[in-house]
Amino acid sequence: MRVASVWSGGFGTKSRRWTALGAAVLISVSGYVFVDAHRIDSGPYASDAKCDAVLDRLPEEVLSNSRDWVIGEGTAAWGGREVTLRCGVPELDPTTDLCVSADGVDWVLDEGTLKTSGKSVLTTYGRSPAIEVTYVGRRENAGDVLTSLKSSVSWIPQNSRCLDLNDV
Repeated sequence: MRVASVWSGGFGTKSRRWTALGAAVLISVSGYVFVDAHRIDSGPYASDAKCDAVLDRLPEEVLSNSRDWVIGEGTAAWGGREVTLRCGVPELDPTTDLCVSADGVDWVLDEGTLKTSGKSVLTTYGRSPAIEVTYVGRRENAGDVLTSLKSSVSWIPQNSRCLDLNDV
């Protein structure tokens, strides 16, 4: 009898300690993974007051997808990150990458990223702060994404615009 009670008491105490420690570690790790899954890296100028105004004007839906809960200053996402937005990214220098105008807002497509990863990364051109939109869905819907963000972006003054070959 004595051996059984010593074994049971000793094992139970150590077991409870290890179980509690294991549970604490598991909760910490899973909490970190959950939070990290919602994190979007902020742009270096995300603290610009205009970024707050951009976020306040964003639509609740893009391409019929609801807005996601995300962590990151000056960031937003929709549809499980099918569309992400970062305000306060570096302004673009003149480039030969494709520039499109969607309802009066000029956007430059990062052609290198599109070729390597298949993601459409578009950045406003001629507006400060600059806004970057990443879209991972069907390419023919990219214009609809940009159009749905127009009222959130178009109020930022445009200080330069895209040029085509006829303008030079």
